[in-house]
Amino acid sequence: MRGYATGTIYVEDNATSPAAFEALIDAVNRYEVTTVVIPSRLHFAALAVTHDVKDTFERTTGARVIIANPSP
Repeated sequence: MRGYATGTIYVEDNATSPAAFEALIDAVNRYEVTTVVIPSRLHFAALAVTHDVKDTFERTTGARVIIANPSP
């Protein structure tokens, strides 16, 4: 994607979930990140929550989430 650079990649581990997600939120807020790219919505689904994580993440951090492979 033009204008973006790869930063830290956060990988959730079932044993420590949601530690990676929380670390991502901390980093987005600390470094004033404006955009986060995820491969698909399934990457947020791994958190096993009932609400829309993408929308909640965007409201909480102010960062936009781009889904690289949106479902058709």
